[in-house]
Amino acid sequence: MDWRPSATFTVIKQRARIYRQVRAFFDARACFEVDTPLLSPTTNTDANIESIKASNLGQTLYLQTSPEFAMKRLLAAGSGSIYQISHAFREGEKGRRHNPEFTLLEWYRVGFDYQQLMDEIECLIDDISGESNQYQRISYRQLVLDHISVDIDTIELLALRQKVDQHVPGTCSSELDVDQCLDLMISLAIAPKIKGYVFVYDYPISQASLARVNASEPTVAERFELFHNGLELANGFSELCDSSQQRQRFEGDNNRRLDAGLEPYPVDELLLSALDSGLPECAGVAIGLDRLMMVLLEKNSIDQVLSFVE
Repeated sequence: MDWRPSATFTVIKQRARIYRQVRAFFDARACFEVDTPLLSPTTNTDANIESIKASNLGQTLYLQTSPEFAMKRLLAAGSGSIYQISHAFREGEKGRRHNPEFTLLEWYRVGFDYQQLMDEIECLIDDISGESNQYQRISYRQLVLDHISVDIDTIELLALRQKVDQHVPGTCSSELDVDQCLDLMISLAIAPKIKGYVFVYDYPISQASLARVNASEPTVAERFELFHNGLELANGFSELCDSSQQRQRFEGDNNRRLDAGLEPYPVDELLLSALDSGLPECAGVAIGLDRLMMVLLEKNSIDQVLSFVE
């Protein structure tokens, strides 16, 4: 049995240095650090994310998959721009790029939209890396069109399934819906071809998650993801402030969970009440800090940047 750290002390010290730089970066921008609970009686309803359960005095609790809901309650209460370095947990995630317990850097900027937040992410990465990096931005629709010649605005489901069979051999596509087809091809056929830092933005409205709808183009949501050489690093939004729309999305998530044979999760009524009271116009993002360190420190496994992997 090997009790020693999985990361070297050189990496552990570099990690500490990056934490200091992150805090200095946000301190200089009047964005203050907060701390929110890891345990909650509710959790993310996303059908693609499984939460890890805990219990106390007979109550079912969940280890947070992200500090997002609690941080939005702070925003609604008048906190102003905030950030957090926090552990998060997801069931069933284990591999070279995944660990069930991982670290998120999450922040919310009052008065920002998703484009301004992408600008700030570029500044943060340049600051931490000490380099002036090159970044690209491409819409979700254009990314899919460029790589697999599919126009997501016009293609029919049957034709999309045929594209899955073509680009992801061995997949049984007959039961997949549109978003499942697109997710599969983004993950396995497109992302591996992405080189350097690339922001993918304007996701289909069916993949809006907690993002607001683009007012000038209502078929897309103001959502983005950041990739580096195919590795997903960040997921961000211009935040949805409408509590009724958010409730509908939570309920839609749980319906998809039921259709997939998964347990539905309790909806976070405290978050919905906070949205109902008034969330300021803002944008937020979560960066997988362990993955970003893999990129910055040139490591090929998440184990190499974690002190211990149990």
